[in-house]
Amino acid sequence: MRILSLLLLTIFIGAGCSSQKKADMTATEIEYTALSRGYYKKIVVHNQTVSVTNGRDTQAVESKIDDAKWDKIVTEFSKINPDSLSTLKAPTEKRTYDGAAIGNLKIVQNQKTYETSGFDNGFPPKEIEKLVNLLVDFTKE
Repeated sequence: MRILSLLLLTIFIGAGCSSQKKADMTATEIEYTALSRGYYKKIVVHNQTVSVTNGRDTQAVESKIDDAKWDKIVTEFSKINPDSLSTLKAPTEKRTYDGAAIGNLKIVQNQKTYETSGFDNGFPPKEIEKLVNLLVDFTKE
């Protein structure tokens, strides 16, 4: 009987922790922007929806994110330490001479904003590369 009780307690605690992680993502907003003189793209992910803006004078197109893609985003997001975003180094410097648009990742979580310094669009820092690529995929659909 003790073993059964211990097993059930372990399952409930594990389930509670995993559902807490989902709850954290519902209060999290991830925003990726890429801009230059003639280019503007903004992707905002919040609560399993995505909003994509392709141009400064265009309206955002909002759509629902399917469960499989959402799980990938949650997985990649969980690997990121938001406090370290501002210290990430860009792997290339093309944006300094208009060779690439300036990319930026911003995370708003629990009313606190975390933001990267600028990096070349298409060449994010390795630590956030998979998450940025998942976000950019929404503009290709």
